[in-house]
Amino acid sequence: MALDLHIEKVLADFELDVTLRISEGPLAVLGASGAGKSMLLRCIAGLEKPDRGRIVLNDRILFDSEKRIVVPARERRVGMLFQNYALFPHRTVRENLAFGIDGEASAARDQKVAALVDRLHLGGLESRYPRKLSGGEQQRVALARALAPEPEALLLDEPLAALDTHLRSQVELELQNTFAEYRRPTLLVTHNMEEAYRLGEQLLVLARGKVAAFGAKEEIFRRPPTAEVARLTGCKNISRVRMNPGGSIDALDWGCRVNVAQAIAKPPRYIGIRAHHIDFVGGTDGSAGTENVFPCRLSQSAETPFRVTLFLTLDSRKDSANEELLQAEVFKEKWQHFQHAPFPWHIRLAPELLFLMPE
Repeated sequence: MALDLHIEKVLADFELDVTLRISEGPLAVLGASGAGKSMLLRCIAGLEKPDRGRIVLNDRILFDSEKRIVVPARERRVGMLFQNYALFPHRTVRENLAFGIDGEASAARDQKVAALVDRLHLGGLESRYPRKLSGGEQQRVALARALAPEPEALLLDEPLAALDTHLRSQVELELQNTFAEYRRPTLLVTHNMEEAYRLGEQLLVLARGKVAAFGAKEEIFRRPPTAEVARLTGCKNISRVRMNPGGSIDALDWGCRVNVAQAIAKPPRYIGIRAHHIDFVGGTDGSAGTENVFPCRLSQSAETPFRVTLFLTLDSRKDSANEELLQAEVFKEKWQHFQHAPFPWHIRLAPELLFLMPE
């Protein structure tokens, strides 16, 4: 099964322009607020009409601007889970689920509803109205309703955004189980990079309506193609670069010269390293001969319950004006081992963990 898209639609601030092929399994759609993520889903579902393009689901044409084909939303066989769930408040759980199953005998419909109740762990809630359900229960009902008509594609718009931390982890597990069984084209919109990584098998990064990156999530996180994609995938350390004749690279904003393991296909404009990849190494003189090891000092820190973000200035900097602080993230257990050590500390920017970006 596959979903082929070519969508062009002029929006208020930019043009949505997406061309790609989505196969079975979940595709996480990541991007900043207002990047066009939800509009992409709405165009696929038939709730919005593209200006130009073509949408084909399993060889069925849902939209073709040249042939003037526009299949109504109710006939597309596309299930959609809205961010606010959009359950019918005057219908019970059972009635909400049955609403999406049209044209079947009562016995067959009841059998499908019962199977969904069992699959999404909704037993005992069938007679309740949405207002009597918790946020997690509403989310599971909405997901069950989206799956009820056995859609050929599934669209989820920020399905975890309205949940607290505890419920989010529970519902995320339900989604993972659903995706394991539902092997059809699935798009999951989020602006949370960790959520995108955990739930998606592949990743689509949208930036102002354009495809900034598309492919295997591991590769995009390991080697972002652009500085914008690096930022959207959570990279906090990005510097302008200058190439040196011997192959080393000056990270201009960090104030250091580094070697990289990545092959240089074309002249880079930026270099990056993820905060959790910065390693703290012991000693002063003993560290001096290690590749890409630099003395540094702590500028400030910020704590979460389990991690500490450290903002660092390298001693190699000649001036402090408009300096770009390196951000390192460590677990608190490691932080306790060196937080009282005298300056300078030493950090290592491993050549194999640095990545280059042409733009």
